[in-house]
Amino acid sequence: MDAAALRNRLVMATSMWRENTDEPLPRMPPGDPVEQIETFELLVVELLFAEATAQTAPKVADQTWDLVHDRPEADPVKRRVVGGHEALAKLVAEGATEPDQPSSE
Repeated sequence: MDAAALRNRLVMATSMWRENTDEPLPRMPPGDPVEQIETFELLVVELLFAEATAQTAPKVADQTWDLVHDRPEADPVKRRVVGGHEALAKLVAEGATEPDQPSSE
């Protein structure tokens, strides 16, 4: 993978991290840059999925798909995103079937 593509992946994942948490960027152990970025992307995806609600699930789906849409099907991050989208769809469906909450007025 070329350096520009890796840099773009890192920039995108870093932006998503910063938009969605106040936590500092995680430290990556020394190693292969491709593996480091993939590990970070998976952390970002897990963070987004963990914090998703029925209301935010469509946005989370869009964000995570933007991260992986042009990758091969065998890409580990893409496989995780695809699996997570199934859970997001269930979350939205469950939210749509919940009874209306009484207003506090």
